[in-house]
Amino acid sequence: MKSKCVAQEADQRTFVLILDQGEEAFACISRFAEQNNLTAASLTALGAFESAKVGWFDIGERKYHPISVKEQCEVLSLIGDIATGDDGKPSLHVHAVLGLSDGTTRGGHLMQAIVLPTLEVTVVESAAHLRRKKRADLGLAFIDLS
Repeated sequence: MKSKCVAQEADQRTFVLILDQGEEAFACISRFAEQNNLTAASLTALGAFESAKVGWFDIGERKYHPISVKEQCEVLSLIGDIATGDDGKPSLHVHAVLGLSDGTTRGGHLMQAIVLPTLEVTVVESAAHLRRKKRADLGLAFIDLS
């Protein structure tokens, strides 16, 4: 992965990350957030994956059901945010819509994805520090504005 800070003013930085073939997207972005002490940011990306796993959250069962995409797919939309998790580390929440070769799509909570040939990510830091707290009643962590 290559990265560059392309803009900075006061408490806000904008980064561009270029992920290379074979890199695991969620892990790379998480590692970047930790290395750059990102406590609040939004992100968008486009590119393609050789394979991916997204998840659909079943509110009744309080768990994600994985949806595997075992073929090359276009990243039609990848959006998310970064906030500080309960463990004090940056926590990613990312959703993806993936386009398949027949024109159909798969989408959900990004769990894992192998880049092929590239993924171009823009990360915009927020001046506010955000905290993500786990809600025991749902088994999910949400941004807490209090």
